[in-house]
Amino acid sequence: MDATTMVLALALGNLALCATLFFFEQSGHAGRPAVPTWGWSRLYQGAGWLLLAIGAAGVVPEGLALPVAYVLVFAGVAWESGAAWERAGRLRWRRATLPALGLAVAAFLLCWLIDPIGLRAVAASLVLGGFYLSLAAALARGWAAASMLQRFLALATTVLAVVVGARGALVLLAPEGWGWMTSDILRQLHSGALYLLALVGGFGWLLLGREREQAELARLEINDPLTDVPNRRGFFQALAPWMALARRPGQPTALVVFDLDQFKRINDGYGHPAGDVVLAHLINTCKRQLRDSDLLGRLVGVEFAILLPRTNLDDAAMVAERMRGAIEAERVKTERAMISLTASFGVTTIRPDDSTVTLLARADEALRVAKKAGRNRVEVAPAVLAPVEE
Repeated sequence: MDATTMVLALALGNLALCATLFFFEQSGHAGRPAVPTWGWSRLYQGAGWLLLAIGAAGVVPEGLALPVAYVLVFAGVAWESGAAWERAGRLRWRRATLPALGLAVAAFLLCWLIDPIGLRAVAASLVLGGFYLSLAAALARGWAAASMLQRFLALATTVLAVVVGARGALVLLAPEGWGWMTSDILRQLHSGALYLLALVGGFGWLLLGREREQAELARLEINDPLTDVPNRRGFFQALAPWMALARRPGQPTALVVFDLDQFKRINDGYGHPAGDVVLAHLINTCKRQLRDSDLLGRLVGVEFAILLPRTNLDDAAMVAERMRGAIEAERVKTERAMISLTASFGVTTIRPDDSTVTLLARADEALRVAKKAGRNRVEVAPAVLAPVEE
């Protein structure tokens, strides 16, 4: 494959990715802020490579097409790096990228004016290699928690970026080549690396997006979207190993269930948005009273459960009482009113013969007793079941 064909392939590949992204957005599936940035990066690169191919074919004077084309390619790779930093949480990436891009363009144009063939190629390789290394650094961010796909993309981009930049470095340091690494072999490796970077970057971006969407769907299966705590399914999944441990000798594990008193009055009187604010405030209040090892979950409606590992019945009752007092002491500010809250609690511990059904039934019975006794109180289930009279 000659240089013109390679450049044309890069141009058409990037433009095809732009078209795919456009129709993807029109379908209403794109919602991440980094997607438009990545789309613009592909558009810049596609336009730049196409202009290079047109200039090489003589359709446009090469002296005019070449500098504009390289500026577009530089901007495209810089924006691709910025999209990766944006996805990694660095939303202010333009503060560093725009000055770096300006310096890179100025250095390239200066090199092109001095030597429109050799020095220009050196500058282009070093600039592209630098921006691709920035892209690799963004992909490597959060390495410990990153998926295997993200780690592979970071490593592959690093290796290919080094190959791209090596052309410029070796031309400066060893113009005649370096051992078996002749200038012709280096040029072919450089072209191949650029092509692979386009493929890896395009497919990698789309696969990362799909991976994150799948992870989010999996998270929503076990998390309550409003309160961002485990839902009933997620809570019982976390509870299962503690049920098994309860069959062995050791410290007990407690379960607390609680329910907001007269929550329907809040929804009916102030509206569901106010009810959502109340629930979010409730969760924050409860979390402040818990340890990192404790688990708070939403079972159904306004009934919540707390798993207290290695906590006996008396200590669990103290935690519940502390939480009850904190809920009662704070007033929730909504758009329409300041709302006072109270909650009722039922406390028990996991027994060796418990199932999730019997455990929750016992805690719910203690909660029912608290409601019946006047609400805003803590009731503890009996430590041992009373014998059934015949």
